[in-house]
Amino acid sequence: MLRIDVLTLFPEMILQSVGHSILKRAQEKGLLSVQVHNIRDYTLDRHKVADDVPYGGGAGMVMKAEPILRAVDALRDDANSQGEEIRLLFPSPQGRTFTQGYAKDLAAEPRRIVILCGHYEGVDERVREALRPEEVSVGDYILTGGELPALVLIDAAARLVPGVLGDPESVVEESFSDSLLEYPHYTRPADVRGMGVPEVLLSGHHEAIRLWRRKQALRSTYARRPDLIRDRSLSREDQRLLSEIISEGVVSTPV
Repeated sequence: MLRIDVLTLFPEMILQSVGHSILKRAQEKGLLSVQVHNIRDYTLDRHKVADDVPYGGGAGMVMKAEPILRAVDALRDDANSQGEEIRLLFPSPQGRTFTQGYAKDLAAEPRRIVILCGHYEGVDERVREALRPEEVSVGDYILTGGELPALVLIDAAARLVPGVLGDPESVVEESFSDSLLEYPHYTRPADVRGMGVPEVLLSGHHEAIRLWRRKQALRSTYARRPDLIRDRSLSREDQRLLSEIISEGVVSTPV
């Protein structure tokens, strides 16, 4: 089971998302556990204040260190009592870029994963100093809090846990599974406003379909994310298909 604890000031943001669709079914099947903890519950004042104005002045509020430290201490003590360890993640623009490989690593993580969600202008720097969390970035942009990145981490990792998706091939064939973008998909009806389906997909010829899909994945990747191809070693088949694509002219839509 993939066990994840989320520390946040806004529990409903997490609970509403993990309570639907594939994540909900994964929890019902005992393949995923998502526990959400309100950082305000670890404050000591009667107003449950978890943020304050920054020293030195400036706009916005900063999350206080003590409630976060107490919350992490409580989760670590709980894990230790069960003979477990925790892996503390902190969504942050300063962190390592989140990738499909990172998601696979999380999916196989035997420790309890704890995700700390920052908010407002940031978190008291002493949280970093005391906890040394593993910082991870979901992109070069700024969000209002760590809840959305936390959901990205949970969703990307959970769907890679064996048994979460109904068809294991869904994971094998999707984008980035082998450093290529995914090939295009079609379903019924065969005609949509005059737009048809590539004939090869209607042929029933499995090898021809496989080659077509591989070529389209290479075509899309070469057109949209050429860096992914530069960073990998291509098989002889891929080299041949890529040569065909280049000679035909790079397009990002199937032909």
